[in-house]
Amino acid sequence: MLKKFLRYEKGITGLETAIILIAFVVVAAVFAYTVLSAGLFSTQKGQEAVYSGLKEAQSTIELRGAVTATHPAAGATANISQLSFTIANVLGGEPVDLTPPSGGVSGSANGTANKVIINYIDQDQTVTNLYWTVTPLGKDNGNYLLETDEKFQVTVGGSTGNNLLNALDSSHLLGVNKTFSLVVVTPVGAVLEIERTTPPYMDKINNLR
Repeated sequence: MLKKFLRYEKGITGLETAIILIAFVVVAAVFAYTVLSAGLFSTQKGQEAVYSGLKEAQSTIELRGAVTATHPAAGATANISQLSFTIANVLGGEPVDLTPPSGGVSGSANGTANKVIINYIDQDQTVTNLYWTVTPLGKDNGNYLLETDEKFQVTVGGSTGNNLLNALDSSHLLGVNKTFSLVVVTPVGAVLEIERTTPPYMDKINNLR
């Protein structure tokens, strides 16, 4: 009888080995799934970071046409009171909210309505958050969203008055033979920097190149 029972020990050992092997396979499968899930999650996060970086690097608006400078009186000592330029939405870009500042008598935007900020830079000064107004040109949906196929004319200093003269340092106004930059900062995307040099003689309306 003892020999009869011992005859089946190999079967018991094989069953235990199979159970251990199955346990190893299950653990390995769980570990592989965990590693694969972590890899997919990392890939997704990396993809989101790349898309976010591209979104921030891509420009959402572009300059269309000339930059004009105006002053009520012409001459070699005249100082620019207003700057105007036309912008459009980059093809395929997201709409840009161009709601103008709600106020700015002193030349700086003192309201909180505007999401787009326009700064002024020259060799003597930096002025942030200038006052500006906007006028739609051509196709218009009746709102301040700059969308595809739309063009808006932006006037720094306001459509009326001489607010740019008030915003700049009185001893460093924008006169003749002066290089300056306007930096248009949108909520999303790269900034639009417009650099121009004023002519040696000011007309009432000047096309800055």
